Amino acid sequence: MDDLKISKKKPSFPITEKLDRYLSEYNRNIELPIFYEDLLRFQGAITVYDKDDEDTLWLRVYYNDYEREEIDLSLKRVYSNLVSDGNDKIFQFLSVDSIDFCTFGNSQPFRIKVRNILNDNYTHFYIKKADASRVYGLELEHMLSPNSLNFLVYKNTLIEEHIAGIPGDVFIKDMLPNCTSSEKSQIAKEFVKFNERCMIRLLGDMRSYNYVVIPTHDFDQIVYKVRAIDFDQQCYEGKFNIYRPQFFKENQTMVKLVKEKISDTSIDQYKVEERSIIAKRVISYKKRLNKLIDCMIDDEISSKENVEQLGSIIYNYTLDMNFRHSNSMGEILKHGLDFVKRNYEDVNMKKLM
Repeated sequence: MDDLKISKKKPSFPITEKLDRYLSEYNRNIELPIFYEDLLRFQGAITVYDKDDEDTLWLRVYYNDYEREEIDLSLKRVYSNLVSDGNDKIFQFLSVDSIDFCTFGNSQPFRIKVRNILNDNYTHFYIKKADASRVYGLELEHMLSPNSLNFLVYKNTLIEEHIAGIPGDVFIKDMLPNCTSSEKSQIAKEFVKFNERCMIRLLGDMRSYNYVVIPTHDFDQIVYKVRAIDFDQQCYEGKFNIYRPQFFKENQTMVKLVKEKISDTSIDQYKVEERSIIAKRVISYKKRLNKLIDCMIDDEISSKENVEQLGSIIYNYTLDMNFRHSNSMGEILKHGLDFVKRNYEDVNMKKLM
């Protein structure tokens, strides 16, 4: 556990022309009326506290009056493009209630709260610096996880929809102790699947505050799902355990829960289930996924040392020489997904024989 450390400052990787073309082909790229840098021109800020008067690490920023009107209009247009067809008829019903800025983490996002003045319903979206790692992470999440994602990219600006849920660290501290025994078993199962999913698609740094737990009422029970919300550490680190949430000390309560509630046989079963689901998604998204990975193979989203280290470690697990000979994170991911897909197809072929 002691040597499991995230690189203190992952560099931001630019959007290449090839990735930009991919984003345009799949309607992720759209001309926006405002850039990330435009929001940095705030004139002041106050600390945002939670209901317990604790610092949330967010700052509520404000702008000069003559700029705020233009910024509000631009943000309404961004919101309309993100969730609708870009029509400006809805602007009169929208209010930009707040703009918050977070200096914690690599992306340093702005969080925009948009409210419908007719019924007081509100939602959030985020404006961040566009980073190729994060874009790859978002697209892979959209294709390989149970969750669809909505985001837009324009030059150096990334717009992300808000992912609703209870932050993992808050859930573990405040809600997990009050869950029933059957609910804890279900949560443990979901964490096993989440752990497997992150490992296969090489999504790193899933400490408890980088994912959410989503409770959904279903007849006479509550169904819990675990969902990633931070995609900054997609295919960057060289240490394989960085891509396995179970090895972070922040997740030890969840790991302990898995040991208490699920047998080794069931853990293996849930891992196989998740790999099979991912294999089906790889097949379903074959054309789009191949194009994305082709962009990743030609892209530089990590260091040569990290690529060599990760390739060697995964080779030790799989004995597949493709990993050892990989020259990019894109190649490692490709071989990993091919490995999962091949095993799935082999099992199904044996069933037919």
